[in-house]
Amino acid sequence: MTTAAHPLLATARALADGLLAPHAARVDQEGVPQGHLDAIKRSGLLGVSAPPEYGGSGAPDAVAREVQEILAGACCSTWFVQTQHHSPVRLLTQTDLPARERLLGRLASGESLAGIAFAHVRAFPRVPVRASAERGGWRFDGRVPWYTGWGLNDVILLAGVSEADEVVFAFTEAREQPGLRASAPMRLAALTAARTVALELDGLWLPEDAVVLRTPQEKFALLDRPRNTNASPAVFGVAYAALQVLEDAGEFETAGALRGRLDEVRAQVYDLAEHPVPYERVPERLALKTQSYDLMRAATTAAVVAGGGRALGLDGTAQRLYREGMFLLVQGQTTEVRRAHLDALAEI
Repeated sequence: MTTAAHPLLATARALADGLLAPHAARVDQEGVPQGHLDAIKRSGLLGVSAPPEYGGSGAPDAVAREVQEILAGACCSTWFVQTQHHSPVRLLTQTDLPARERLLGRLASGESLAGIAFAHVRAFPRVPVRASAERGGWRFDGRVPWYTGWGLNDVILLAGVSEADEVVFAFTEAREQPGLRASAPMRLAALTAARTVALELDGLWLPEDAVVLRTPQEKFALLDRPRNTNASPAVFGVAYAALQVLEDAGEFETAGALRGRLDEVRAQVYDLAEHPVPYERVPERLALKTQSYDLMRAATTAAVVAGGGRALGLDGTAQRLYREGMFLLVQGQTTEVRRAHLDALAEI
């Protein structure tokens, strides 16, 4: 693991070791508690990438990646709720629309926690959510199939596609309101604790000053591509946590062999993430992503094998990490990523 001296890394490790990891088994079964998110809000981690003048730290992307890695390895459910927050912060940082001054300070300082409802835009030319100009604002209709953090987040970054194939991003409060209704929380094989729901939109109207970005769908797709072709830091966080389980079981040889390979792939992934053109070298990014998946799967499987029957108890760390790894295989998945992963698996 990197030993960079940025103070937020020490903060993340202290939070992971002192709060998140000790309670991860209970959270997995009972749900992410508000107290976990309150601690993250107070820590300053929600503003890791935000400008200092808005209450953030303006830390390098390398620090932001490692913070996410640390949190995911400690409690993947809590990580998944808070990780949604960073896309809205980055988007607000890049705009000069009125929403920036109204929201960026609240999000960067940790006063408010944001969730995201825009993954469905990647289904284009299918349009699950339509945005229509109406009454000096925008009307949203359709269904958001996945929204994480319901009941925990304060605001939602919502997106829909207009008749002109323009993607419209706007903020609204994360609560039921006229035109917005949430389903019952989904029960999933992993990360049920993150409180994921579907959102039904039936004439949700938002004013023009709620809009943070309007961009052609083709441009959005180009800029969005790196989010999915690069391996997630969470994959490394879960893999390293599984290797710690192996070492605790005395399986140092297996853990050491896997750790060496994981360190190497992680370094390549993070080096490529710093490439100045984020949507270039896509085949290389996808190859490294599938290698990262392979190593995470090997590490979590090894942790289960080392634990034997005891590893299958719902309070066991190994089985939880194994299920969290399964979730990460499909988190943020696109057709391109799925095809690359399946092709790689076919060659094993």
